[in-house]
Amino acid sequence: QVQLVESGGGLVQPGGSLRLSCTASKSIAGFVTMGWYRRDPTKQREWVAIMTHGGQTKYIDAVKGRFTISRDTVKNTIYLQMNSLNPEDATVYFCNANVLEEAEIRDYWGQGTQVTVSS
Repeated sequence: QVQLVESGGGLVQPGGSLRLSCTASKSIAGFVTMGWYRRDPTKQREWVAIMTHGGQTKYIDAVKGRFTISRDTVKNTIYLQMNSLNPEDATVYFCNANVLEEAEIRDYWGQGTQVTVSS
């Protein structure tokens, strides 16, 4: 079992920045992937940024050049640095981890953190 705890959401003006954090209850060094998702207008979760075990990163086109995913394996934490935020980025963001446990990959989610972009 893995618990993921997010923090860092809040209210920011358009063009501003926020940094989300997600801390895992165990070492993330062996996680298959970790990433950030957000709730889209249809209430589904869309992936935003993903980092693989090897450190490769991928982003959806809408955030490329503005968002950066990173990790600190000592703190068992991943981050999402979000710059140049616009109202379309406002929603709930979720941390996700795919973890190999007992020969299967299990999916874990944080509780979500709200990002509001408004003047």
